[in-house]
Amino acid sequence: MSIQRLYTAKAKATGGRDGRAISSDNIIDLPLSTPKEMGGPGKEGATNPEQLFAAGYAACFDGALNLVARMEKTPITGSTVEANVSFGKDGDNYGLAVDLHVNIPGMEQEQAEALVAKAHQVCPYSRATRNNIEVNLSTSTNA
Repeated sequence: MSIQRLYTAKAKATGGRDGRAISSDNIIDLPLSTPKEMGGPGKEGATNPEQLFAAGYAACFDGALNLVARMEKTPITGSTVEANVSFGKDGDNYGLAVDLHVNIPGMEQEQAEALVAKAHQVCPYSRATRNNIEVNLSTSTNA
């Protein structure tokens, strides 16, 4: 399957998990450090690939959620998506798991869950990870 490319983000990493990540426009220029939980130095002020993936997935999913809501003429305001990306063992290899916690304030729980399920079908990150890694969804409607 080939997509019509509308935008291409470019970033370069050097030094692996204890190096640096820089976007082509230098907006992102971050030191990387393996977390202490993974046996690394966990340097203060440094990020890691899982945090970067979590930020991207959360932003993309919230965008998909708002798109689905607009398409269904169901106004939502103040939605938040928290992505928890876990790194761990997957048999003899390493793998990722994602827990997405979506909050849509002031909406009925059942309606919110339906919107989240639809967003999960259209979000490009969800589509890319489907059947590749574990992704768990939870939905709340807290004000």
